[in-house]
Amino acid sequence: MLNQVAEGVWVRQSSWVWSNAIVVRAADGLVLVDPGIAGSDLDELADDLDHLGLPVVAGFSTHLHWDHLLWHSRFGDVPRYATSAAANAAAAVRERAQAMAADSASGIPLGLIGLTVPLPTDGGAIPGEIIEHEAHAVGHAAVLLADRGVLLAGDMLSDVLIPMLDPRRPGQLAAYEDALERLAEAASHVEVVVPGHGAVARGPEVAARFAADHAYLDALRRGGEPADPRLAQDWLAGPHASNLAQAQDAGD
Repeated sequence: MLNQVAEGVWVRQSSWVWSNAIVVRAADGLVLVDPGIAGSDLDELADDLDHLGLPVVAGFSTHLHWDHLLWHSRFGDVPRYATSAAANAAAAVRERAQAMAADSASGIPLGLIGLTVPLPTDGGAIPGEIIEHEAHAVGHAAVLLADRGVLLAGDMLSDVLIPMLDPRRPGQLAAYEDALERLAEAASHVEVVVPGHGAVARGPEVAARFAADHAYLDALRRGGEPADPRLAQDWLAGPHASNLAQAQDAGD
């Protein structure tokens, strides 16, 4: 079910690595950010949208990993945006993303995966400010909804996932630190942070998320072993482990 986290912002969480599908009320209807995961989740999300009584006018993928590129026919044939870098890269990995989705969750409309286009310079139907960076995936973006006090962080600032650096690109440690600085500036204007996976952060918990990620990165920079409680999550060593690895490996 949808849970309202701020005025005109709702979150629906899946059991698959605690993934968050986000619904944002825009000027002319609803924008879906990273809707997923399994076919049943997507169908139930469509039911929730029916209850809101507003049309879907656009989608937005925060980055190009398969679990953030999903769609359902009931959402409609509307523009599905990503940053230019992410949209271009997603087109190149679309077949791979489809294969990984088929292996990871049932009932996903595979033909609708990854059909993103570059976000227009005026932002199109997407409300708020797009904060693009290079941590975790090419063209990763957060969405700052300052008027509602919400930051949609994509695969950043999770309470259940450690910072995931892309091992295929150099300079990821610096890129992640830079991204956290940019997101911290954005977060200074909000009370709520919604990560792609895990619990919604409110108030003091927001600062705690930043502190945890900085501590993890500091340990990596020193060449040490990060002492991070997220590494001890029971589910990390269980059935979710393979799903998590696939989610990280579905990028550029």
